[in-house]
Amino acid sequence: MKIKLGPADFSEKEMRGYEVGNRNVCVAKINGRYKGLDDWCNHAGCLLSGGRLENNLVICPCHEVGFDMDTGKNETSPEIADDQPVVSVEVQDGQLVIDDPWAK
Repeated sequence: MKIKLGPADFSEKEMRGYEVGNRNVCVAKINGRYKGLDDWCNHAGCLLSGGRLENNLVICPCHEVGFDMDTGKNETSPEIADDQPVVSVEVQDGQLVIDDPWAK
């Protein structure tokens, strides 16, 4: 199932969080591409979209864990948190669209 998140109107290095059902998705624009991860950090449940971007990493605002926006890999503190699930983001007719990452 495709889910529309909203307009694809981000500035470069901008990041936003979106509620998708009872979950959240973090979307960022990096090098002209939209990228997405599960927004809830698996370490303590903090919203990654409240953090910051450093190159291709989103840095969790609670404990400074850095996740790669392409792979979800925990690049900074693998002993603290697992990798994050990646969410595929597309632009269709000027709108950000994802496949429901939690559909069964």
